[in-house]
Order: sequence, then structure tokens, then C-alpha cells
Amino acid sequence: MGTCGLASGAQATFDTFRSEALKYKLDIEIIPVGCVGSCFLEPIVDIKLPGKARVAYKQITSDKVVEIIQRTLQKEEIIREWVLGKYPVEPSSSDEDFSDIPLISDFEFFKNQKKFVLSRCGVVNPRSFEEYIAYEDGFKALAEVLEEANPQKVIDDIKTSGLRGRGGGGFPTGQKWQFCRDAQSPDGQKYVICNADEGDPGAFMDRAVLESDPFSVIEGMIIMGYAIGASKGIIYCRAEYPIAIKQLTNAISICSERGLLGKNILNSGFNFEIEIKKGAGAFVCGEETALIESIEGKRGMPRIKPPYPATYGLYGNPTNINNVETIAQIAKILNYGPAKFAEWGINKSRGTKVFSLTGKIKHAGLVEVPMGITIREIVKIGGGIPNGKKFKAAQIGGPSGGCIPAHLINTPIDYEELKEVGAMMGSGGLVIMDESTCMVDTARFFMKFIQEESCGKCIPCREGTRRLLEILTKLTQKPKNDYEVVDRMKSMISLKELAYVIKDTALCGLGNSAPNPVLTTLNYFRDEYEAHLYENRCPAKACIGLLSFRIDAEKCVGCGLCKLNCPNDAILGEKKQAHYIVEEKCVKCGLCKSNCKFNAVILE
Repeated sequence: MGTCGLASGAQATFDTFRSEALKYKLDIEIIPVGCVGSCFLEPIVDIKLPGKARVAYKQITSDKVVEIIQRTLQKEEIIREWVLGKYPVEPSSSDEDFSDIPLISDFEFFKNQKKFVLSRCGVVNPRSFEEYIAYEDGFKALAEVLEEANPQKVIDDIKTSGLRGRGGGGFPTGQKWQFCRDAQSPDGQKYVICNADEGDPGAFMDRAVLESDPFSVIEGMIIMGYAIGASKGIIYCRAEYPIAIKQLTNAISICSERGLLGKNILNSGFNFEIEIKKGAGAFVCGEETALIESIEGKRGMPRIKPPYPATYGLYGNPTNINNVETIAQIAKILNYGPAKFAEWGINKSRGTKVFSLTGKIKHAGLVEVPMGITIREIVKIGGGIPNGKKFKAAQIGGPSGGCIPAHLINTPIDYEELKEVGAMMGSGGLVIMDESTCMVDTARFFMKFIQEESCGKCIPCREGTRRLLEILTKLTQKPKNDYEVVDRMKSMISLKELAYVIKDTALCGLGNSAPNPVLTTLNYFRDEYEAHLYENRCPAKACIGLLSFRIDAEKCVGCGLCKLNCPNDAILGEKKQAHYIVEEKCVKCGLCKSNCKFNAVILE
């Protein structure tokens, strides 16, 4: 089971099914699967009756288990109000009784997606080698590659597909492999590394693939190793992903037992081994050279480039690094056909892209869409903005990505198009914001994360991000005196210049992109910055430091609840008489407003 399912109570549902199945003496098999992407519908339970289509039930908590057993498993009755959809009918099954149930792919959240990387996720048992083989020709691509014995053809096929790295930079994958293959190793050793150090806030694309389809990553790494001439592979996975590590460990063990890892794989003469390296959760280790330093047992800090890892990587040997999403689709591309894969997308952005859709959106979860789809269409997949509010912006590309405003909502998902508007593809984090979101505070939030995660090696990132954070923090708080008023003004004058200095002079890609949230919000939402600076006002009413709590004397009945809960004795008033707040003493905790039963406390 995946992390999102477990967080929604899937373990209790699973355990209840097992215990109740024993009580009812049912001859059934209960199989845990990974995440299908619709996190808002978890826990999801699929029922496959003999000779019938596979039907998915949504939001099945443990208290619903007995009813499913009694009605569906014993009487073969489908509980329509819980149905999410059915899967396509297998040749050995009949759709006669379930003809009125829509396909799960026709559900609003899924129908405009294009499942490629995620096609097995939530469908097969991630711990079953047999299911991986049976569903979409698992390990067929590897067998054919080793039989053809032409590593250069594999690289040429990846070049033909137009696949670009899905980890952030978007560098052409085939070209990257070519550089590593052509590089000379001092001792003949080359390495391949799977970057599974997913550190962006709110991003969980790689985690879902590792938890739900680990064999695809293993097969992709073996093919990658064969293509560039490497005999060792390392999966660098953050230790905070225990389920992913468990699934990977199981997959590696099974592949070793089946002769797909180790010496003389499938009698081809090719040797390849994979080990797992647990990362300590440092965001900077998502940068490839910092990741290499960490594997070598050093502090995770980026190296000066060139030389690049393709020529001088792990232990000084040629090393190829790709992220989970990139590697997971290698075998599928070879099976499907590189030219066909290249038909999806636009311009130089081919194939599909997985996003973790979060924020002010009705249906949060994983979405996989063809390149070229617009941000507007992705928001529609997520069900739109809740509570009748309007779309304001989308932060794409992680904490060092950019904010795309409402008037650019038709921007296509394309590496170059996103750069033109000041954002980046990144690894796939997509945070949706509505009109209640303050863009100054959003920039401050991401800058706080970046500053805390800076490795400190280069001055522009270490000191520059600290200064940016200080300026943004000042803007979200009221000045206490004339000195602070002048200081805010002077700081604001240097904000943009400082951001560009960092962008142009930082050592690594993370530092270069660190100012993006500031630059894009300053560019597209300058009016909000000016309201904070000149008027000490937050238009979105989100910056507590610029807001004041006031008690409406006409609504206040003098019950005293606000006074009782105030931690700083900032509320005065007699019982059954209107109270008032001493603003100088107010710490703006909000307890008065949350405890008032008469809506008498006003935030303005």
C-alpha cells in the first residue's frame, strides 16, 4: 500500500478485510497495491469477482468492510454509491452484469490524463515479479536489448524518443547517456545512479512510482547500465521513504534470485548490480554532484562544473544520473516504440509528465498528462478551485520554480515555454493558489525553505537567500518606527538586483534558480508588493503581521471567552459588556477569533 492510502486509513481497511474474511470463511486473496493517483479518494478497494470485471470502490474505511463482504463478495451485488469505476474487461471475464458501470478511465480525474509512467501504479502488486511480467510486458525490453547486443542502438532509440530528464533541468536523456558511454574510465568502471532524493515540498511523484512500480525502475537501470557500459547502479533514496525502500529492496532481491541482477544476466555476459543508498533528507542532495559527494561519504555539497559527472562522477569515474520518473519509462519507451512516444507532446518536449497536484484544488493527487497540455487543463483535471474562489497563480517547479499568474493560465507544459514566463518544469511539483493566497508571503515561504536548505558552500546562495528572506519578512510585518519604515524602503529597492546577483553567480543549479519565486511574484504581482510596502496592507489578508484584530462592539455580548483564551492579556472589558483589544499587546495568535461564538472578532 502507498503512503497516501495508509495516511487515509488503508491499513485498518486491509486488516479488517483479513479478520472479517476469516470470520466469514471466505476463500479470497487480499492483495495490497500502490497508489493510483487519486489521493482524495483513498482508501480505494478493488473487487475482482470470478468471471467479472474488476470494480474499484472509493473511500472505503474499515467500517464499510462488512457491508462489502455481505453484499459484494457473498451476493455479487455492486454497491453503486461507492463505485469509482471498473477496469477494462479481461478476455476471461464478462461485462454483462456490470455494463452500466463506467470505466475508471472515464472518471473526471482520469479521463484527460495519459497514463504511461503510472500505468501499473495502483493496478498491480508492487511486490509481485509475476504481475510485473504479465502486465505490459515487464522485462521484455531488457531481454530484447541483451539479445540484440547493441548498446549504441539503445542510446539512439532514446534519442529518437525525444525523452528529456524529468528531474528538473530537462537535459536530453539520450545525449546524456552518449556522453557517459563515450567517456573513458581510468579503471574501466562506470556507474549509473537513480536520483530518488525527492525533496520539493508537496512533491510525491517519485515516491509513488517507487512504492507502486519498483520493478520498472530496476529494469530501466539495468538497460541504462548496459547502454553506457556500467556494471554498478546505485539508488539514492531519501530515508524518509521507508515504504519505497522496502519495495525496492524486495525487487532487487527477487531480480537477483531470477538472474536479472548479478553476473552474466540472461546469459548475455553482462554483469550489473544495484545497491540502495539512503539519503539524510538534505534538499541540496537532489543536485547531482552533491548527491555524488553524499554517496562518497562526504558532506552533500555541489561540485564546480565542469567536469560533469558524465566524465568525472562517482569516485572519479564516468557516471550517469537520472531521476526516478525518467528511468521508470525507459523500458516502456523501448516496448512502445521510440518514434510513437515522440508523437506525444509539442516542440522539444515529448512524452508525458507526472505532476503532484496540491494546494487550493478540489482533487489533489498525482496526474500524468501529455506534454503541451495547458495549466488551465490540469486545474480542470483537479476539479477546479474549491469554495467558489478564483484561480490566482500556480507555483510550478518546486521551491525554486516560478509563480504563473491567472492571465498566463493557458501556458503549455513545455520546457522552453515555462522558462519564457519565468518558471521551470522542475521535477513536477504543482501548487495551485487562489485569491486568498498572498504572493509576497508565498515568496517568503519558499525563500525560507531554500535558505534553510542551502548547503552554504557559495556566498551568493548562503548570504543572498538570507538577505532576500529578511526583506520579504520585513514586508509581511508592520514597521514599528520610522527607522523600520526607511529600512523597508531601502531593502525593497535592492530586492530585484539582489535576486539577479544570486541567479547569475550561485555555484549550482539550485542556487541559480533560488530567486525565481521572488522574481516571478515581483514581476506579476507588483501591486501586492506595493500594498505591503506603502500601505502596510495585505490584499489577501493572509499576512498576520499586517493585520489587526478588532472586536465589533455591536456584536459582542461580553461573554468573556476571548478574554479568557488570550495568552497575553490583550483583551479588556467587563462581563456582559463589549470588550476591546489592546493592539500593542496583541500577539495575533487568533485565539480570540476562533473562540468567539458571535463572530464579533474582526480581522482587518
